[in-house]
Amino acid sequence: MRISLRQVIRLALSLAIAWSGTALDLRADQPVVPGTGVKIDEVGDDFEDESWDYVFNGQKSSEEIDGQMRNPAGRSTNGRWYEGVKRGHPDVIRRVPTPEGGLAGSEGSLLLKSLNTGVPGRISRQMQQDDFICNVHYRMKGAIPVWQTPSVVTRVYLPPVSEWERRTGPHFAFRAALDATVTKPRTGFLAAGSSTEKETYWPGMFIEFTAADGKRNLHDYAAIRVRANRRGGDYIAKQIEVTGWWTLGMSFTPDGQVHYYAKPGIEDLTAEDHIASDFPYGYRCEDFKTFFFNVCNGDDGRTWSSDWIIDDPTMYFIPRNR
Repeated sequence: MRISLRQVIRLALSLAIAWSGTALDLRADQPVVPGTGVKIDEVGDDFEDESWDYVFNGQKSSEEIDGQMRNPAGRSTNGRWYEGVKRGHPDVIRRVPTPEGGLAGSEGSLLLKSLNTGVPGRISRQMQQDDFICNVHYRMKGAIPVWQTPSVVTRVYLPPVSEWERRTGPHFAFRAALDATVTKPRTGFLAAGSSTEKETYWPGMFIEFTAADGKRNLHDYAAIRVRANRRGGDYIAKQIEVTGWWTLGMSFTPDGQVHYYAKPGIEDLTAEDHIASDFPYGYRCEDFKTFFFNVCNGDDGRTWSSDWIIDDPTMYFIPRNR
């Protein structure tokens, strides 16, 4: 069969277009550095307003532990932060002077600290955590689809190790709330088959500390633990060798992956700061709902958490038509 020059050109163009589309898809699935795209001014905070304040509104919620939501929930006066009803907010939420070495021009940062992280008035003597949640979902009037590649960046000040709570386990976390469509087997009498439903899950990065005990652990050890792999297991992704300011970030790409970045210092993240990428729990995220911080301690009624200071938590997205 003879092929005309016009047919050859048409075939070449078709192949070029097909290859171009594949290349774009491959690029979309690659890690995207958090901070790429357009900053969303409606959410996040720089804590520069000297009148910045937080209203606690009574005892914190502890729905995850005892089913109690204690309304009204705590909220910042600027409307950008609120208490998580599952676990409540940190006991101390206060604007403080930015520690040395912070972002240029920054005068204010935010201290997060807790003593009673469990049920109010009850000591559990187990690791518990409080939530400090960024008001993304309400200020943006809904979730952000991952085809817009949302990402979040924050600076976190890690105090000297000598000032950390002497407890082995997670101490602080930077996390996100995502939605995915999940297929689950039907339950109940004579149930058969499966159904699909939306499910929220909460991947992120935990700052974890292992205290020296003179036995198995000869030295203090700190690391960033990522939540989670495809089976739902956490894993160590980066050792923390210096304290002071760190920059953390997460991005969420159209293929449903979560990408994690971390580096010491305050400089913007780059491709070299990538520490992990995964589909947590085997889910492919579809919508980004919000990001938040966890403050953890041993909930013994006596020992405060470490002092965690955050600055300039910021959100970005890449404008594009679907």
